[in-house]
Amino acid sequence: MRVEIWSDIACPWCYIGKARFEAGLAAFAHRGGVEVVHRSFELDPNAPAATDVPVIEMLAAKYGVSRVQAEAMEARVAEAAAGEGLEYRSDRIHGNTFDLHRLLHLAREHGVQEALLDAFYRANFAEARRLGEPAVLRETAVGAGLPAEEVARVLADPGAYAEEVRAEEREAAELGATGVPFFVIDRRYGISGGQPAEVFREALERAYADGAEPLRAAGDAEDAGDAGMCGDDGCAVPGR
Repeated sequence: MRVEIWSDIACPWCYIGKARFEAGLAAFAHRGGVEVVHRSFELDPNAPAATDVPVIEMLAAKYGVSRVQAEAMEARVAEAAAGEGLEYRSDRIHGNTFDLHRLLHLAREHGVQEALLDAFYRANFAEARRLGEPAVLRETAVGAGLPAEEVARVLADPGAYAEEVRAEEREAAELGATGVPFFVIDRRYGISGGQPAEVFREALERAYADGAEPLRAAGDAEDAGDAGMCGDDGCAVPGR
């Protein structure tokens, strides 16, 4: 069984959703036979790579709200992250993630994609490090297990893995993804948003049984719970 997960490092619900999916996978009896592949998705492909714009300011401008309201939005997401045992800082910087996705393709070839994605999430959300700075990006990638010379080669060549990233983004659109995280099981069942762990466990069991109706997207489910999702218009906080 293969689970493909479209996500972006800048997406807080992808960070939370990954933890929830892993909890659901851990409770799945046949987890040893599940291959997980992470796919590329950019929430803001036009964002500059190096920026000094704090996330709080970006949210206030994007939603047309006050700084106090933006801080309250972030506090609710932080609460959801804490519920999964995740550290979450709101003093991080908003920026472009294209180079991060290119390095994740390199990491897939080296068998350390999961480690690098976790390192990126930790650096962004738990440590508020500036991944748009080349030195920070190189340090994070090498620390996750990538050879320093190959990291340098990819970052020096804007075309390296660029088409692979864009191809996965086109594929997400073809599959009907309107935001992330977006989970696809064996190209038969789709789950939108950072659903509770139990939803993922049940989805895996239904797919394994191969006799269920296709799963509903989170936006259509009556019992969507506290699933969160990020799209072109920002990140939604469930139940708010």
